[in-house]
Amino acid sequence: MIENQNTLIWEVTIWEFLIVTVILAGGAAYLTGRAVARTWGSNVRLVFYMLLLAAATRFIHFALFSGSLLSLHYYVVDLVVLLAIGFLGKGITRRRQMARQYGFLARQES
Repeated sequence: MIENQNTLIWEVTIWEFLIVTVILAGGAAYLTGRAVARTWGSNVRLVFYMLLLAAATRFIHFALFSGSLLSLHYYVVDLVVLLAIGFLGKGITRRRQMARQYGFLARQES
């Protein structure tokens, strides 16, 4: 059995945090950010989706690794990580959209 390492960032182990929060949920957050950008959605919509995704991430920590389900602290940690990755995905996609849509503006300045 894995011994709890309750730290400021992760509950059980760093590997659990990296696999569940950063890789699995972070991948979903990146794709969600891309989807919001592709539909020209607002930041509010992305934040709403990340709130839901962070709750699902907490459930995975609880169900698979005996983490706490209703821990506000670790929910906020997961939320901050997912927001950063989600906004990264939205920003990259939005920059590509703007360059493709309004590329003639950048060419005129050169």
